[in-house]
This record gives sequence, C-alpha cells and structure tokens, in this order.
Amino acid sequence: MRFKPLLSLTSKTIVLPQDNIDTDQIIPARFLTTTSRKGLGAFAFYDWRYDEDGAIREESPLDSHDPVERAILVAGSNFGCGSSREHAPWALADFGFQAVISSDIADIFKSNALKNGLLPVEVDQKTHQRLLNNPGEELTIDLEKQTVRLSDGWQTVFEVEPFARHCLLEGVDPLGHLMNQMSLIEQFEVERA
Repeated sequence: MRFKPLLSLTSKTIVLPQDNIDTDQIIPARFLTTTSRKGLGAFAFYDWRYDEDGAIREESPLDSHDPVERAILVAGSNFGCGSSREHAPWALADFGFQAVISSDIADIFKSNALKNGLLPVEVDQKTHQRLLNNPGEELTIDLEKQTVRLSDGWQTVFEVEPFARHCLLEGVDPLGHLMNQMSLIEQFEVERA
C-alpha cells in the first residue's frame, strides 16, 4: 500500500488527556464490519463525538476537527491499549490524523499504526505534560531528524524502529517496500536457478 511520504509535519494539536484510551474507544467494535480503510474516520471516537441518539456532543474537542489544521493527536498515557484491531489506526488516519503523541503507546497499536502510515510518537513525561496542558499548540514533527519541535523552538527527540521509519519516509507499507524490490528479487531468483 502507498500513502503520502511523511518527512515532516507541522500542525496544531488536538488533546485528549485521558489515560488508557483503548482501541474500542478509538473505534467501537460495532463498526468493525469492513476490511476497507475508507470511511472509517466517520466512526473514530464515535461514542465520544455522538450521544446515544446520534446527536453531536458539543463538548467534544473532536466535534469541529479540521484535519488540515489539526493533524496531530496528543493523548494520555497508554494510548491504544486493548484489542489489536488494525481498524483503530485506519480510523484515525481516515479522520485526518497523521501522528499520535503520548508518553506511552501500546505496542500492538504502535506496530499497526506504523504499518498504516500513522506516526506514533512517544515523548518524555515533561514534554507530554506540556503538550497536554497546551491544546492547540503548533508543533513540528520531523521524522528524518526524529524530533518534535514546539513553536517556541524547544525540541525533544523520539525513537522510531528504523525499518518502519524508512517505510514512512518512502510512503509505503512493508508489503509496498517488498513490491518495490521485485526486480531485485526476480534477478536473485534467476541467478540462483
């Protein structure tokens, strides 16, 4: 699969300060009826955005989300815990998020996000608290340098698994990377025959 290469992202943030946001909160299980990524953004944080009658919850920071202006989600610790559903990063990406920042992101969610073009960024507690306390702050995530830079120039570093970083920079998932190597694979097979 191909997606837009992610070299650097400058955006304002949306903050969801709750800890332990699980994959069922990100996309409720009742919406897992498809294997298509398209359209899942409509169900992202559905129960936080709509009441039981389907009316918009005005108090939700997500109700007026503009993905052009706010493509970075800052969430409480242990983000993406719960089941391993790949639909969670699909829904966030389709909703318009390109990155999620937290002090702690669940391993399976992190792996699924990286394979689907959504950048999970883990930062230290001090940076995390600063971002939680300042919703809407503009920041720049530089994947090439692996830094998060705030609007006042302050910055911190983060780690990304090297192969996943390479794929995000190239705009491909792991299978797309393999497909890009097809001529080399075929050449190797011919030489080995």
